[in-house]
Amino acid sequence: MKLDDLQLAVMKVLWKLGKASVAQVRDELQKENRDLAITTIGTVLSRLEKKGAVAHETEGKQYVYKSLLSEKDTRKSMLGSLVEQFFGGNPKALVNHLVNESEFDKKEIEELKKLLKS
Repeated sequence: MKLDDLQLAVMKVLWKLGKASVAQVRDELQKENRDLAITTIGTVLSRLEKKGAVAHETEGKQYVYKSLLSEKDTRKSMLGSLVEQFFGGNPKALVNHLVNESEFDKKEIEELKKLLKS
């Protein structure tokens, strides 16, 4: 599933909290210096619900949202789209790009070698 930057930020709040009202999502996003209107967050959550990414239940007078997608599955899906769009579906090309465009210290290089061996 493709998520834009704000949708992903909202999903991260839901993954962190488990479930949250619109106001709780806004409060968490404000901690990240995202000062958004409560109506904007409500719209994002509504769109995520239409996509099947979240569901809500009513608690008192407010909706409380929870994610229907795991963070792991979402990461896998979004990374797969990135690899397809930018690297022609070739994950080795992504790794090559990261190695050539990033500055790794010796410890990080050793950790990468261990990952590649396993």
